[in-house]
Amino acid sequence: MASPSHHRRSPRPERHAARRTGRRVPVVALVAVAAVALVVSLVVAFRPDGAGDDGSNTVRPVAGAPANGSPTVPVTPAVRPTASASASPKPSTSGTPSPTADGTASPSATPSSAPSSTKPSAERAAPAVRAASGSTPKAGRIRPGTSYRGVATAYVIGDGNGSCSYGPTSDRMTAAMNTTDYETSKACGAYVSVRAASGASITVRITNECPAPCAPGQLDLSHEAFSKLAPLSTGRISITWRLLSPAMSDTISIRYKVGSSQYWCGVQAIGHRNPLARLEVRANGSWVALPRTSYNYFLSEHGRGCGGTIRLTDIYGQQLTVAGIGIRPDAVQSTQVQFARH
Repeated sequence: MASPSHHRRSPRPERHAARRTGRRVPVVALVAVAAVALVVSLVVAFRPDGAGDDGSNTVRPVAGAPANGSPTVPVTPAVRPTASASASPKPSTSGTPSPTADGTASPSATPSSAPSSTKPSAERAAPAVRAASGSTPKAGRIRPGTSYRGVATAYVIGDGNGSCSYGPTSDRMTAAMNTTDYETSKACGAYVSVRAASGASITVRITNECPAPCAPGQLDLSHEAFSKLAPLSTGRISITWRLLSPAMSDTISIRYKVGSSQYWCGVQAIGHRNPLARLEVRANGSWVALPRTSYNYFLSEHGRGCGGTIRLTDIYGQQLTVAGIGIRPDAVQSTQVQFARH
């Protein structure tokens, strides 16, 4: 195909011929020549490769991938099937472990909150939001109604004290939780049902932390607890475990840490039926949540609320308010209250 420049030069011989002969070129001929030139220019401008003669349009998009240097233009986003799917909330995994048999934390049974995929995306979103604020709004990684897989090992617990700072105990049915599921002492005081592949099962209370190489999902049991599932010589067994809210007659007690005063204090709750999610103190007419340490005390660094009213919240959202607990460092003071079973 001839280039546009060639067509721009083509009328010139005719104009020179007209001047040499002294005759006027008919108007119809001039119009015809101009029309031909216009058609040829349009054909060149709209060639299939989309490139002009000046080479400025040399980037060609490849099917399925945007061309480099060119913005990606979405194709009818309002009707693309992936648009509604991406808007659907996904279950969060920051608070649900995934123990596997090799010790990688993963629930063997996840709470069934995922709605049917046949429903429109707007309908699917609502149940997920309700589940997130459901009956266990304060639960951490260890959630009620979920079974976890891992391994059990055994250790000598000594006087029964551990990272949870509960102190010596005569209760030998205890366990240390792996650091991941220990979750900065959120697991402290939790009652857990443990089942071995043989079918034998026990209930233990979490009083300690098991650091690496303990893997997510792993429980380090007291010798007394492990021996009820398998001979101690076995060393390591596969287990499943789940959280309990057991029947019990004991009530919760409060203990102030050694060194506590009106200027600084550490507060601890002992003997709670369900895992504790939050401890607050009343100060200047408002509730102040105290940060929790890895050794299971809630600290008031500047003495705010020390010696005042305390409010306890479990993972189910139940709240207990306790007054009249004075600052008596290292003394276990009964509250006469307890969380309800779940």
